[in-house]
Amino acid sequence: MEKINIAFVCVHNSCRSQMAEALAKELCSDTFNSFSAGTEIANNINQDAVRIIKSMYNIDMSNNYSKLTTDLPKIDILITMGCNVDCPNIPCTFREDWGLDDPSTMEDIVFKLTAKLIEEKLKNLCFRIPSLDL
Repeated sequence: MEKINIAFVCVHNSCRSQMAEALAKELCSDTFNSFSAGTEIANNINQDAVRIIKSMYNIDMSNNYSKLTTDLPKIDILITMGCNVDCPNIPCTFREDWGLDDPSTMEDIVFKLTAKLIEEKLKNLCFRIPSLDL
């Protein structure tokens, strides 16, 4: 089976979408080519997200950087993170919104809960792949 290009998109590509890309690369690399992007560039990715993902999953996000949606390759699955803003029209075969609140400026427990929600949603999406008719 050919790998599916998946993109995780939010406004600044600095927290949730970065966490999702990192987790997808770790947990679903046999299924997805994983990308993340935003509609605006952030100066840095959220260092709390970097620290939490490292502590929970031993994934190093320290070299990640914010990217724009215009930098994305052809995408099969587009996941918006729940930014409550209009995302640009990015051509894709399947799209869904995960409705995740932004943990930025919150305590570590909120980052940890967000990471676990992303992990659960990734596992659920992998389970549903055969029924998505991609």
